[in-house]
Amino acid sequence: MLLITAAEFAAALGECKREALHLEVQDTYETPEESEPFARFLAGEPDDYAWMADWAALIRETTGRGVAVRRARVVTVPHVDYQRWTLEVSRVNIAAGEEVRYLPRHLVSPDDLTADDWWLLDDRAAFTLFEPDGRWAGLAVTGDWQIVDRCRAVWNIVWQRAVPHAEYAVVGQR
Repeated sequence: MLLITAAEFAAALGECKREALHLEVQDTYETPEESEPFARFLAGEPDDYAWMADWAALIRETTGRGVAVRRARVVTVPHVDYQRWTLEVSRVNIAAGEEVRYLPRHLVSPDDLTADDWWLLDDRAAFTLFEPDGRWAGLAVTGDWQIVDRCRAVWNIVWQRAVPHAEYAVVGQR
């Protein structure tokens, strides 16, 4: 596996020709860059989402080249505060060109999932790495076909069962 930094991830995404698929399986993330916007959400304060501008620009550039960018979130119901927040934040991802879907955890067997978050960048699997304090540290990237095939099989199960954000945002809030 090749370890790449957060900065190198943008270049890896820039190399994609067909698809960038992201599976999230954790219910919460405690990344320092999200702590202030998340605290504002919990306090009921508005967010201008300026902190997401670089990500949104990267997604617009990627999807503008014809690359499909999709994100699937496997979530526990009832939602923890962080997942309630992602329902709001995802609107920025979607406006930039991502497709986002949610799958309630109880609707999928744990055997059909992986324990880690990852990206499929065309034919490479990139596992998300976090520092002990929760900060996103980069990715462990591999082209090993067995690992890529396992990720693709998990993706296909999750994506087919997951509910598009527009539909889920309505029922997911209940």
